This record gives sequence, structure tokens and C-alpha cells, in this order.
Amino acid sequence: MNLTYLDSNSWLIELDSKRILLDPWLVGDLVFNNQTWLFRSVKNHPQPIPENIDLILLSQGLEDHAHPPTLKKLDHNLPVVASPNGAKVVQELGYTNVTALEHGEVFQLGEQVEIKAVPGSPIGPTLTENGYILKGLASGKSIYYEPHGNHADSLKEAAPIDVIVTPLVSLKLPLVGAVIKGQETALKLCKQLNPQVILSTAAGGDVDSEGILMSLIKADGTVDGFNRLLQQNNLSTKAIDPQSGETIELSLV
Repeated sequence: MNLTYLDSNSWLIELDSKRILLDPWLVGDLVFNNQTWLFRSVKNHPQPIPENIDLILLSQGLEDHAHPPTLKKLDHNLPVVASPNGAKVVQELGYTNVTALEHGEVFQLGEQVEIKAVPGSPIGPTLTENGYILKGLASGKSIYYEPHGNHADSLKEAAPIDVIVTPLVSLKLPLVGAVIKGQETALKLCKQLNPQVILSTAAGGDVDSEGILMSLIKADGTVDGFNRLLQQNNLSTKAIDPQSGETIELSLV
């Protein structure tokens, strides 16, 4: 199993011979609703678009998960699996092979990989986006991904999971609290799922960000600190802080 970090929430997952592009932001700036004054993130060294992609996987419909400039650039004939909100984004862009997964539904990519949608992050009062459990059908190895640190209690039924990709650093706004939940929810998750490896996402990468939101957001926690927390709780899980463009080759038992 290989995972390549492409900044922010973006990953290339290589599992049982399939290459899955997850929540890709690969070209242009990251801006919400064209409001650069509110938030704008720029890649210092943009990663090339990966070749030979088998599937695009989108957890949400927001720009930092379904990034319109990137999706416009990618091959519109590629199959896409997405939350219902993410599916609307790619359908409006003209993608022709789109599967929207509700929570609990399963998609099978060839004979190699099974993808199950699970409850993820609440977006507003009525919408909950997707997390995913990916399982290699030959290797039996599994990955759980949720990009905001919101983990359903029902996940414990899927234990054990080999690899978790989720935030390990909290991002907090005054009066609002954590908009990205890090160490506290991740520690509980590790106790439930007993992963071999947990990789930090959402708050990393070789990017520069600006705007009013960035002047208010406070980061809390580090990956090194989370490794100490794992040891203090007698957990064998290893936490990894991925670097931009780095491919992490995981030798799982």
C-alpha cells in the first residue's frame, strides 16, 4: 500500500493495484465562493497530476475537497465516487460516470477495491458528508479516511482498520471552536480501530494561506505530540506527518 500526499486533503492512494485520487486540489488556488478576502491558499510547488488514475474519490462538495479548477482539468471520463453533494459538483462539470454514495452504501472498483461510505463531517444543520473505508479485496488491507475529525460511533464495528487518514492538528476559531478536530477525536479513534498507522491530513502541505480566516484560526497539537500521546496510552499505532509530494510505502502486517 502506497499513499502520496498532495497537500491539504489531497492524496493518491495505491491499493491492490488500483490508483485512487482522493479529494484532489492540484492546480490553481484554493478559494471558497470566490471570496479571496476570506480565505486563499496557494501551492508553493504544485504537484503534477498523477497518471493512470482508476478513480476519483470525493468526500465532500466543498472546494477543498471537490476543487473545481482541478476537476475541470482532470479527464471527465474517469469514474467518480462521491458524496451526494460532491456528485453534484462533478455532474455539473460534465463528468459522465458518477456514483453518489449514501452512508452505508458500497462501491466496488473492479475486483480489487471495495469502498464504503460512512458518516463524516456535518456541513450546516442538515447535511453530513462522507468518510470512507477502503478495503483491498486481495490483500485484505484497509484504510479509513475522514478529513475533519468527525468520526461516527458505528465505526468501531469495522475494527480493526490498518491505516487511518485524518487530522492530528486541530484548527480552532474564536467562539466557534474546532472546525477541524485533531488529537482528541483521533486518540479515541485509535483506541476503537487499533490501526497500525495514522497519517495526518488537512492542515499540512507546502502551501501558503491568507485572508481573514487565517488571522483568526489557531492550530493546536503536533504529530510528534500525538505519537507521545499514543505511547502514554499503550497504543502501538505510529503517527506520520506526511510531506508534500512524499510517497509513503507502508509495509503492513
